Amino acid sequence: MAVSRARKTEQVEKLSADLKKVSSLVVTTYTKMTVAQDFELRKTLRSSGAKYAVVKNTLAERAAKGTQVEGALQNLKGITSIAYTEGDPVALAKVLAKYAKDNPEFTFKSGVVEGRVISIKEIEALATMPSKEEIYSKLLFLLNAPAQRLVTVMNAVGKDLAVVINQGVEKKKFKEA
Repeated sequence: MAVSRARKTEQVEKLSADLKKVSSLVVTTYTKMTVAQDFELRKTLRSSGAKYAVVKNTLAERAAKGTQVEGALQNLKGITSIAYTEGDPVALAKVLAKYAKDNPEFTFKSGVVEGRVISIKEIEALATMPSKEEIYSKLLFLLNAPAQRLVTVMNAVGKDLAVVINQGVEKKKFKEA
């Protein structure tokens, strides 16, 4: 069924509005993907805060004009789908890399992170990075560790003194006055 010009214009405007807010995007392709596989991918991406759409190449190119992701959506060929997020690009890359590993018919074409076009290898490298939350927790641990050690050392002096006094009392080393 042919899509009317008005419907195409509406699709381009909606996608363009989404792409203007996007910080990260991955362009993918697939062959022989079942409806169940597509549903599973969409469900997984939704849970990570990302969106997924199968797009016509020319409509995607028009929608991307003037956005950060314009470079990745030019001169597309074949079946194209895009996954995009306003949030953590690592979470998006992890979900897609895991799905691509489980489903060899699903592959990457290119991507964009913070306005910079990245290659397939960079997408895979991004998927192996720790998430923002993991990095924050490691940073907080590193910032907190010296303070914990200082408190432990300061407490040890008092504790050691109490142990020495207790041993002296038990062995009757102190004279009564």
